[in-house]
Amino acid sequence: MTDVTLVGLRVVREVAATGSFSDAAASLGYTQSAVSRQMRLVEAAVGTALFERRARGVTPTEAGVAFARHAADVLASLDAAVREVGALGQRVTGSVAIGATPAAAVALAPRALAQLADEHPDVTVRFTEESTPTLLRRLRSRRLDVAVVGVCAGPQEHDLDGLRQETLLEDDLRVALPRHHPLASRSLVRADELRHDGWIVESAVGDTPYYGAWPTLVRPVVVHEARGWSTRLGMVAAGLGVCLLPGMAVPSAPSGVRVVRVEDRHWQGRATVAVTDERRSAQADAAVAALRQQASDLGQQASALR
Repeated sequence: MTDVTLVGLRVVREVAATGSFSDAAASLGYTQSAVSRQMRLVEAAVGTALFERRARGVTPTEAGVAFARHAADVLASLDAAVREVGALGQRVTGSVAIGATPAAAVALAPRALAQLADEHPDVTVRFTEESTPTLLRRLRSRRLDVAVVGVCAGPQEHDLDGLRQETLLEDDLRVALPRHHPLASRSLVRADELRHDGWIVESAVGDTPYYGAWPTLVRPVVVHEARGWSTRLGMVAAGLGVCLLPGMAVPSAPSGVRVVRVEDRHWQGRATVAVTDERRSAQADAAVAALRQQASDLGQQASALR
């Protein structure tokens, strides 16, 4: 049997995920003809058709579903092997202080801390959860090595001059609705459709920027304030109102909550970034690498929950 290459595995995985040769080609950075050729080679190697060609895209056969699942497993194992070998070749010791906003502390930071502990067990980690202004002050005073913060597109409200920034997620803001909400069955709503809803917002404490109502709504109705994400989402699940939810926190939404995207051409968006000194330590490099990996995983999970 002709060997199946890693390129072939990646092509099968992407075609299965996107349902289109052209979309898979765009995702992988290949030409569509290259994707078609790789697919022919893989199907010749396994001796059966993996996808049914249709007028609009492709659909995996039963064999295609099975093969794509195994392809994803093989590629994930290979990535893990490369990371493990790389970690063995570059042993990192010492300590690192990491801070994150409450939004980043819901899922991103804990997962990154777990990966960092697994890959670099000799690194001692100190973690703190604070507002963006507080995290940036601590970073500049060298009490933090890595700060995970949210920044909006357009003019910056925070001074990041002289700091190194790495975008982790183009973190689209979403809205959490009770499951019986009239819009809960939809995946996308317009911002103006939310103007009559009651909003559960984050309590403002000191200089903490809080998650309020949708950013472009005029005079929104605030029905409750609560400091923690779990409290706000619990109120939504109980039908008391709606609240904002960053894309990276979507996998943490409890049962009884439906998360929808919002269409709003007047809002420029936001991103989650890792901020460090320009010259950062090996420990900070390792922490940012773990954050980057977990941000990628969370982004894929959030996309799957559309």
